[in-house]
Amino acid sequence: MNDTTPDWERRTADLWATLDDDTDAEAFVTRIDVLAAELPPGDATGLFERGAARDSTGRPREAVALYRAALAAGLEGSRRRRAVIQMSSSLRNLGQPAEALALLTAELERPSDELDGAVRAFLALALVDLGREREAVAASLVALSRYLPRYNRSLARYALALAPGPGFADAD
Repeated sequence: MNDTTPDWERRTADLWATLDDDTDAEAFVTRIDVLAAELPPGDATGLFERGAARDSTGRPREAVALYRAALAAGLEGSRRRRAVIQMSSSLRNLGQPAEALALLTAELERPSDELDGAVRAFLALALVDLGREREAVAASLVALSRYLPRYNRSLARYALALAPGPGFADAD
């Protein structure tokens, strides 16, 4: 269920567009909280936006709790995948790369979309944190292979030869 309106989505996008201009992180978080408060209490989208605001302003521990709550509340669509990616990044920053890796590996089993490269890129970072650099390079190359104008299949196959394993099989 989506309790947002096109106007709410536009105002949220407009606010996010100001993030880099805003030198007052707390004021930005407060403005996101005000928008989220327009939605029903416990709304998954509102929880996600609140988590993302905290994540973007250097409060990863708070962000993770809000991402978990948003996912538990049934967050759907692109925001669901973004929540997994962003929460995984925050977990890495909090010294929990194994949990980040587990979340991102599971995410690779979900239907493909425009965020596949981001999933693999953050998976590569988690692998580096775990001392699994060869697998990280393979994940990065698989992600990159999708965006090259040529040599896509060759690069993906070379990446698979570096570190075959779960999550890399769908590289073609």
